[in-house]
Amino acid sequence: MAKMTTQEETREQNMAQVASKTEQFFDKNGKIIYTCAAVVVLLAAAIFCWNKFYLQPKKAEAAAQLFPAEQWFADGNYELALKGDDNNPGLEDIIAQYGKKAGKAVYLYAGVSALEQGNFNDAISYLKKYDGKDNILLGRAQACIGDAYVGLEDYSSALSWFEKAAATSDNMFSASYLVKAAAVCEKTGDKAKALSFYKKVKDQYPQAPEAMDIDKYITRIELAK
Repeated sequence: MAKMTTQEETREQNMAQVASKTEQFFDKNGKIIYTCAAVVVLLAAAIFCWNKFYLQPKKAEAAAQLFPAEQWFADGNYELALKGDDNNPGLEDIIAQYGKKAGKAVYLYAGVSALEQGNFNDAISYLKKYDGKDNILLGRAQACIGDAYVGLEDYSSALSWFEKAAATSDNMFSASYLVKAAAVCEKTGDKAKALSFYKKVKDQYPQAPEAMDIDKYITRIELAK
């Protein structure tokens, strides 16, 4: 029983020492701790206020401004979508004013519109800023970058982006990107690589529309050897 009492006394002494050290620590560093805590609280409040009273209203404003441009884009009026009219801003002005606050898709719309207008460098610049999470749309953006590089006759870059688009989508849309990659290879005289892309379409995406005529492309290259 005496032994147990000694253990209890030792435990109480240890606890007292810990409490004393803790008290000493707070006595010494209390101001710093409270200051840091206050800064964290103020920072959290500032972030909340910025999000609620600035960011969210800006996003709502940008969405309202974007609506007419989205309609023009959907109708294929790419020049209006980019430039806007006397009453509504186009994608160029919306991006300049709001950036990503207008939503990630604004860069995809602008990039495709610029591509359709033959403004290849602008198209590349916009599309490279698109970072949507949907792999189908991201793959389309990457393929459009490839199309823009074809327009600039930079076939090496075009091929790289078509391959990237096919890997990103990894579905039947990939077949069209692989056919684009093959066409670039044929343009540059790399028949073997073009053949590998055509065969990949046949083997991996047999249900894709591009696969219906793929044998004639394969046969054409094989007969030319």
